[in-house]
Amino acid sequence: MEDYTIPAPTIDEIVEVKLAAALDEPSLAKIFVEARTANAFLDRAIPHSLLERALDLALLGPTSANSLPLRIVFVESREAKEKLEPALSEGNRAKTMAAPVTAIVAADLKFFEHFPRLVPERGEMFKSRFGGMPEPKQRGMAWDNAVLQMAYFIIALRAVGLDAGPMAGFERPVVDKAFFPDGRFVSQYLINIGYADTSKMFPRLPRFRASEVAHYA
Repeated sequence: MEDYTIPAPTIDEIVEVKLAAALDEPSLAKIFVEARTANAFLDRAIPHSLLERALDLALLGPTSANSLPLRIVFVESREAKEKLEPALSEGNRAKTMAAPVTAIVAADLKFFEHFPRLVPERGEMFKSRFGGMPEPKQRGMAWDNAVLQMAYFIIALRAVGLDAGPMAGFERPVVDKAFFPDGRFVSQYLINIGYADTSKMFPRLPRFRASEVAHYA
C-alpha cells in the first residue's frame, strides 16, 4: 500500500518560507526609517475605523500570560480636550490641544479579572493566581505589559498610515482624576495621533547602532 503522507518540512524549508515573508524595504521604511515623531498635524479628522484597525493589530502582540492590560481613551471632542488640558506640560499643551486625536494610554490594574476569557483553559487558575499577588506586583505587571502594548500600538498606527507623537510630559494624577476616577485604570502616556504636518518636524536626532547597544554572549 502506497504511503501518501506528506513529509514534514525541513528546517531549511521553514526558514526559507519565513525569510520570504519578511517585509520589504519600502514597508520597513514606512514603519521605521521614514517614520518620525509628529509634533504638528494637518487639520483632518481621523476615522474611528482607522484607529480601531491599528488597535486591533496592536492587541495581537504578545503580553505576559495574554494579560492585555492596555486601555485607551481617544480624546477628540473639545469638551474632553478641555478636561485633559490642565494636566499638560507647557511644551505639550498647544500641540496636544490642536491634534485631531490624543490617546490616553492606561493600564487596567484589575487585568486578572479577564483571564477566564483571555486564557479559557486556565482562566480561573490565572485569575486566582494573579489576583492573589500583592498589589505592587499586580501594578508592575499591568504597567509593564501595557507599555509593551503601547509600543505595538505606535507601530500599528504607522502601519495603517497615521502618525504618532507619544509624550510623558503631563500630570498623571490629574488625568486619572478626570478620566479614571474609580482608580481601576492608571494613565501612562499620551499619544497625539493624526496626519503629520511634515513641514514642522524636527530633524531626526542621532541614534545608536545595534553594534553599540548589543553584544553576543
